[in-house]
Amino acid sequence: MIKIININGLRKYLFTVKVKLWILFYYLPEIFKGKISICRYILFLKRLLYFLSKIYHNKFVKVDNAVRMGLYIPRFPSRAFFTACRKFMVFDAKLPCTTVLVSVTSACRFNCEHCYQKNDLGKDIDIDLTINAVKKLQDLGVAFFNVEGGEPFLVYDRLKKLCAAIDQGAEIWVNSTGDGMSVERLKELKSLGLTSIMFSLHSTRADEVNAFMKSDKAWDILIEGIRLCHESGVAVSFNSCLKRESFYNGDFQKLMDKAKEFNACLIQLIKPKPSGGWLESGAEDFSKEDLDKIKELVHTYNSDARYKDYPSISAQIIEEDPAVFGCTAGGTDRFYVNAKGDVQPCEFLNISFGNIGQEDFIEIYKRMRSCFENPGECWLCERYSSKILKIMREKELKMLPLDKELSKSVYSDWDRGNKTEIYKIIENDLT
Repeated sequence: MIKIININGLRKYLFTVKVKLWILFYYLPEIFKGKISICRYILFLKRLLYFLSKIYHNKFVKVDNAVRMGLYIPRFPSRAFFTACRKFMVFDAKLPCTTVLVSVTSACRFNCEHCYQKNDLGKDIDIDLTINAVKKLQDLGVAFFNVEGGEPFLVYDRLKKLCAAIDQGAEIWVNSTGDGMSVERLKELKSLGLTSIMFSLHSTRADEVNAFMKSDKAWDILIEGIRLCHESGVAVSFNSCLKRESFYNGDFQKLMDKAKEFNACLIQLIKPKPSGGWLESGAEDFSKEDLDKIKELVHTYNSDARYKDYPSISAQIIEEDPAVFGCTAGGTDRFYVNAKGDVQPCEFLNISFGNIGQEDFIEIYKRMRSCFENPGECWLCERYSSKILKIMREKELKMLPLDKELSKSVYSDWDRGNKTEIYKIIENDLT
């Protein structure tokens, strides 16, 4: 079984000092090679130090011989980590994106009620087109690829081919239900750079998981998948979409106990979104008091000594808080390519800026990034879900996302809120 050690207290402080010193000397040759001026090198370090201050609240976790400081931050030390750091070396253009979620198939034998791909109907695109986009993204500085389906192990040849195309300058995580998984496949993917399998864990009860995923086999497949990962030496992580009451009735605490029992390194808390399966019904409302309650729980489990042996928690409501990173969709720091080839700002925002089967990826990418020139604080997936649904009904559409022309009517005049403070400081005050 893979060894998981959380870094707390003084060890965490000393580790951050080590990271800062490593960064200082790792990039120093750039000055002597004439790739960056001394002035800009100092600004680069200031930017990185400011970024590190924004993630210090996270629980750092050592997985075997490398340390993870956040979900989408590649493990340290690794080539992928230093690729991600280079983001802050760009001064004369919009900061590069470092994370992308890529779907290799819409095929899945489950029917989760909340699935954001519920309406993403259609044929999977030629995997070579996806690979071509992925290679271009690596050239542009993407350092973290989160690969998913549907269920990616049901189309293992596509999954393997995509992972094989990603070099060590980027890190690979795969989202899976466990369906189609085997020790042989996990070991092969690990040799290609796979770091972790992220399973969905929305309850600690088998009957509730089976009901949520609409299959009486879901829980057993999940348990077997976790066992296979441990046998193969692949880190286990979870994503969890919990309803409001779970944070008041003790279900959240039970989930954390179960994640610890499963020897998980990290658990991602996903706020229910009015997207995909919940686009029409809408997602449950969370008040400011509810969000504050969740933040308090997350901070307690991430920093209180009583929970030092529990998995690290990455909560969307904290990461996307205006005081941290805000909304990073649209290539600000992450975006989504679905199985049909649509380039979306976010998996929860059912609009498209174009399809890689119809246009050159770089042109689509530029179009999307120009729309997200300035990072904003607004959670677009929540504010504009009703408009997307209205268009879908008016046009009697049977599938999503909206095509690039219909999507324009959503984003042409939208309000993304104030520019996120962290990017305002990095791009202006520190330069």
